[in-house]
Amino acid sequence: MTSRPLRTMTVLAATAALCVTASSTAYAAQDTNRRTPRIVTAWAHAWNGTDPQALGALFTADGTYTDEAVAVTFRGRKEISGWKARADTLMDNVHVTVRATHLDRNRVTVRAVYSGHLKGAPKPFAVPMTTVLDLDKNHCRITSDQDHYSLATVLAQSGLPADWTPPTT
Repeated sequence: MTSRPLRTMTVLAATAALCVTASSTAYAAQDTNRRTPRIVTAWAHAWNGTDPQALGALFTADGTYTDEAVAVTFRGRKEISGWKARADTLMDNVHVTVRATHLDRNRVTVRAVYSGHLKGAPKPFAVPMTTVLDLDKNHCRITSDQDHYSLATVLAQSGLPADWTPPTT
């Protein structure tokens, strides 16, 4: 079994390797209408995975993650990892499917489908989501993430009342 500090270092090292292999010229040359920036692929993979630290590792030490639908903001890798862990306790089959990206300098706009099954809900959901990722100057880490999707649509598709709130843990 891998200890927590060692696993965190492994996740951070893998993220650093992503930065080393992706030169800034590769980002400048890529056509964002046909290819997804590597940081976006890693971000979606982290959401689709089961290791909360994989998401946090993609951010700068002082990065922020804002989920506009539920009006919460998390600061730093530890809080961002905690947000992913909390999402995993509330939902099964969390999945982000990237549909399109647009890179403009240090900002990537991501159009995606956010899906999953809220635990205890009669049905799963799949809603459109737009995410704005601000990146560091090398496009290796996320400095800010803002997720935009309709919580009302998530609840309606899930078969839950509009005033549903998640259980406390």
